[in-house]
Amino acid sequence: MGLHVAVAGNIGSGKTTLTTLLAKHYKWKAYYEDVTNNPYLADFYDDMHRWSFNLQIFFLSSRLSQIIEIKRSNKPVIQDRTIYEDAYIFAPNLHSMGLMSTRDFETYFSLFKIMISLVSPPDLIIYLQASIAKLVEQIQKRGREYEQSISIEYLKRLNERYEEWASSFNATKLLVINVDNLDFYNRKEDLSGIINLIDANLFGLL
Repeated sequence: MGLHVAVAGNIGSGKTTLTTLLAKHYKWKAYYEDVTNNPYLADFYDDMHRWSFNLQIFFLSSRLSQIIEIKRSNKPVIQDRTIYEDAYIFAPNLHSMGLMSTRDFETYFSLFKIMISLVSPPDLIIYLQASIAKLVEQIQKRGREYEQSISIEYLKRLNERYEEWASSFNATKLLVINVDNLDFYNRKEDLSGIINLIDANLFGLL
């Protein structure tokens, strides 16, 4: 059975960067979140209420396709974002903010439960924990136009849900790494520290 590691975290926490660096270090195949070919993302940030259900269904479908491909490949892989975040953080947050109807949320979540019953979880999930200040800094730095309209309140709500999810998640191993004072892209020692933690969790190495 191939090794399956996934990176979780709020918008701007550094998931994609860390996924790329770890894939290179371990020689794992990387699976990324599809933001460039996502037909709903830009529309969603313009009108969240109208496009929330469409966007979440797209992500759910995309994530399941990745998981199926990962399991069939039987090779070590690392995945940028997990199916759990879609269902336990982003969709319920939209619902609680009044941006997704109860009818749509219940339809979405029933589909998620069927999907999750058919697949196994990753061997390890790395959760990148970050403050709002860190997230805003990272979002502004990468300069995606459609992300500039994301509100502080939206990020704050997501962060609260991430913390709640991380405190009770038990489907597989969860490694929590606070990234507020880390720069694993530019500082080799920061990346090495993360790699040591991953080794300890996956292989029992210190």
